[in-house]
Amino acid sequence: MKIIILGAGQVGASVAESLVSEANDITVVDTNGVRLKQLQDRFDLRSVTGNAAHPGILKQAGAEDADMILAVTQSDETNMVACKLAATLFNTPTRIARIRAADYLEHPELLTPENFAVDFSICPEEILTQYVAKLIEFPESLQVLEFAEGRVSLVAVRAYHDSPLVGRGLHRLRADSPLEAQVAAIFRHDRGIIPEADTAIQAGDEVFFIAATENIRNVLRQLRRMDKPVKRVMIGGGGNIGQRLARALENNYQVKLIEYSSAATEQLAQTLHRTLVLTGDATDEELLESENAGEMDVFCAVTNDDETNIMSCLLAKRMGARKVIALINRSSYANLLQAGQIDIAISPAQATIGSLLAHVRRGDCVAVHSLRRGAAEALELIAHGDAQSSHVVGRRVDELKLPKGATIGAVVRRHEKAADAAVEKQDAHDYEVIVARPDTVIEPDDHVIVFVVNKRMVPKIEKLFQVGVGFL
Repeated sequence: MKIIILGAGQVGASVAESLVSEANDITVVDTNGVRLKQLQDRFDLRSVTGNAAHPGILKQAGAEDADMILAVTQSDETNMVACKLAATLFNTPTRIARIRAADYLEHPELLTPENFAVDFSICPEEILTQYVAKLIEFPESLQVLEFAEGRVSLVAVRAYHDSPLVGRGLHRLRADSPLEAQVAAIFRHDRGIIPEADTAIQAGDEVFFIAATENIRNVLRQLRRMDKPVKRVMIGGGGNIGQRLARALENNYQVKLIEYSSAATEQLAQTLHRTLVLTGDATDEELLESENAGEMDVFCAVTNDDETNIMSCLLAKRMGARKVIALINRSSYANLLQAGQIDIAISPAQATIGSLLAHVRRGDCVAVHSLRRGAAEALELIAHGDAQSSHVVGRRVDELKLPKGATIGAVVRRHEKAADAAVEKQDAHDYEVIVARPDTVIEPDDHVIVFVVNKRMVPKIEKLFQVGVGFL
C-alpha cells in the first residue's frame, strides 16, 4: 500500500517502522526536518518537510495516488484539516486522524464525509487509559487485550516458581482445568516457543493465554497464584493520561494523584471528584513517604518525562509499593526495564499502534494488538467465502496451512436468535466463544483470533484468509 504518515513523533515513527518492515510505500510529513532525517537514516521511506495541512505539501507527498492518510501530528486541527483536504482534493480512499480533545470526540458528526471526512479516529490517551485500567483490574497480568468487542481476552502472565503453571505439560493443564482456555504462546528469554501438548512451562516464562473474557478471572486463579485485589492506586502525573486514568479509577479504587504544576492541580481538583490531588514532584522522596507510596497496591507514573517515570517508580518500589507501572516513550528504555524492578514498562506508541494497523492489514481484519513491544502480534480476522473460495472456511484448525509460530487461539461465532419483536436489532444475535482445538472447524463469518510470535508472519496469515477472485 502507498501510505502517507503525517507527523513524525512517537506514534508516527512507530507506525512508520512497523509498516516499512511490511514492504509498504511510506512517505512521512513533518515540520521538523531533523526528525525526518533521523527516520530516513533508519528506514527505507520518503520524507517531506512542511505543514501537513497545506495542499501543496500533501501533493508533494503523493496524496494524488495514496491509498491511505494517517494524520497523527500533535495538532487535532491539523489532522482533521489534512483529512478534509485528502478527501476533497485528492479523493484518498482511507483517512485516519489522531484526535486527543474530548470536545471533538463528543461530536462525531464533525468527522462525517460532509464535514472533516475522517473515516476513523484514534485517541492514544484513551487507548492507554483503558490499557492501564485493565492491568489494574487484573494485577497478576503483564498485558490484557480484548477482541470481538470485548468477548475474548488475551492475557500475558509471568510464571513463578510456586505457580501451578510451572513444570507441567500443556496437555496436563488442559486436562486439569474445567475452564476453556488456550495457551497461545510462550516467551522464554525473549524467544518465542510454539506451544505443543508436551511443552512444559518454566519459571520466568511469559505465558499468553486466550479465553472468553467472562472466564479470565477464574482462569487466572487456576493458572497462577492470585494477587490481592487492588484497593489503593497512586498516579504520578496529571496530564491527559493521568487525568483520564484517575477519572476511570476513582469510583472503584482509592486514588491519589501527584501533579507538579499548582495551576494544573487546581483544575484537576475541580474535575476529579473522589481523587486526592496533590501538588508536588513525583520523584520527591519525602512527598512519597508522607503520602504512603509504599502502601500502594499500584503506583503508576504517566508524566511526559521518561526519567521522572522511571525514578518515581523505582522510589515507590523501594518503599514497598506492590506493583509499579511506568510509561516509557523510548522503546529501548522499555525493553531494558521490563521485568526488572519496574513491573510493567508501557511504550505508548506500541500500545496504540494496533488501532492503526487494523486498518492497514489486508483481508477483513477487525483488530490488531502489538505484543512483546512490537515483536509479536495478535489479529482478529473474519473468515469469508466457502470451502471452494477460502483456504480456511470448512477446514479444521489442524488442516490449516499456518506458518510455523502462528496459533489460532479462539473463534467467535454468531448465531441468529429466534425472532422476537422485543429484541433490538443490535442484540438479535447470540455469540459463542470457542477456544480453538485441533478439530475446530472454521465457518463463514467466524471471527478468528490468531497469534503470531513474529510479525514477519503476518502477510502469510493475511493471504491465508483472503478469498478467491470468484467469491461474491
